[in-house]
Amino acid sequence: MKIIGYFLAGFLAWTVVAEVAAQPSPNSGRNNDQRSVREIPVRGPVTRGTQNNTDSDNTETSDTEISDTSSTESGDDSAETLDETTNNSIENNTEIGEEPEDSSDTPTDSENSEGNAQDSADSESTWVLNSSGERAPFIYESSSNEQVLVNVQSVESVSLNGREYSHISATGIPNYQIEITQEILDSLLNRPKAYSDFLSGSPIIQVGDVIRFGEDIGYRSNSSCGSDAGYGFWPPGPVCPENVAHEGFIPNSPQAATEDCEAGLGVQGYWVNGTSIYQWSDGQSVNNTWHTLAPFAEVYDVDICGGHAANGDYHHHFYSSCLAELVGDDGNGHSPVYGYTADGYAIYGPWEDTGVLAQSSWAIRDYDNPNSASGCGETGARTCLLVDEYDIDQGVVSTNSSGPSTDGSYSSLSGNEFTTSAGFFYEDYYWDASLTARGGAYLDQYNGHSDSERGYHYHLTVSEDSNGKLIPAFPFTFGPRFYGKLDAQTIVNRCSTTVGQ
Repeated sequence: MKIIGYFLAGFLAWTVVAEVAAQPSPNSGRNNDQRSVREIPVRGPVTRGTQNNTDSDNTETSDTEISDTSSTESGDDSAETLDETTNNSIENNTEIGEEPEDSSDTPTDSENSEGNAQDSADSESTWVLNSSGERAPFIYESSSNEQVLVNVQSVESVSLNGREYSHISATGIPNYQIEITQEILDSLLNRPKAYSDFLSGSPIIQVGDVIRFGEDIGYRSNSSCGSDAGYGFWPPGPVCPENVAHEGFIPNSPQAATEDCEAGLGVQGYWVNGTSIYQWSDGQSVNNTWHTLAPFAEVYDVDICGGHAANGDYHHHFYSSCLAELVGDDGNGHSPVYGYTADGYAIYGPWEDTGVLAQSSWAIRDYDNPNSASGCGETGARTCLLVDEYDIDQGVVSTNSSGPSTDGSYSSLSGNEFTTSAGFFYEDYYWDASLTARGGAYLDQYNGHSDSERGYHYHLTVSEDSNGKLIPAFPFTFGPRFYGKLDAQTIVNRCSTTVGQ
């Protein structure tokens, strides 16, 4: 299987951050994410048209927040939680599914697309089922000499409390096969810390090699990856993936939510091969206020398929060409389904039509213009926060927890340095309702929209550079809030009430 010649998610390198800086502030259509308690509380209900939920990466350390730029050992993803059924950060422990007293934001019939989507999670043809008992060649069961089963083991329709669900059973281990291109090899050789990231100072692969998931390409991997069991496939820091026994329920007939529901850390749904969908956050922040985005801050911490593990759970935060190859998405026509979020709505790939990318309606704040409504009155300064990232007209408020300037720097957990240009942090973004109002390929605040064939659905979002390379665009997968309703059975059954947690 050949990986299509678009952007290979694991190797954006510095060009990703440079691309962010080059985007026009008001209409970039990109966003970043971070994690930690914000000075500005989560906003009140927003007119139903988009709703998001966020997530981030776990590491080997405890689930604590980084209050300043961290020099902790690379790959410390503990900030991400892996509870597949509960997000414990919900305010007042309110259960999902309870109806709010004020239902003024109840969606219209056209927005409540229960049963409207043809690509429901109960369709076995959507999932990559392992019907032959195939096992991963390089990943083993914990404390066992037996290799892990790959992809999805079963999809079963069940009825619980009067609602129909798909019960997904998977190991979380994909079966990717990647042909090494010159672009992939160059991105490995050009890593800023290649001399220490690789045991011999460079990768041990050549153009034309076909690499299986977990095969040694020369990285100095985390010690959790045993010899001949994943070691060498992941850069230093991230732990080795394990069979984390994904067992989750996804609604077959999703319903639009009637209250705002922030996405959180950890598993937010499943890709079609049974691996985990994580949101924008990597669980880190600067001064507990400026939250970093996983697709940018972790660009050197993912494999050549753009994924890595946290607490053993392998996941993707953003578009992966390996997933694109798996589902046969070559950019001809509307993208197929890549996965399903906990609310039951499908995530399609980045293409709205042949040659037409779905467009994020999240824009980057203009810090460089002192007179900008989204800036802080001083060129390049991050000394203010938006009152409401869903309503730019509410203006900004000063903060004592200032962030790095737009020509400042951030040191990731893996010790890589990044310029903090506009678009590096979650707080750099706002939803531009005027973009959503254009319709067509433009998405709503939840990174989704409706059409007559698919009903409501999310899109992976990317931008395309002059060379045709696909660059992740905020909010990357879905969100930052869920559009759909969660309940006690869904993979995530509690909302997060704090951005980035």
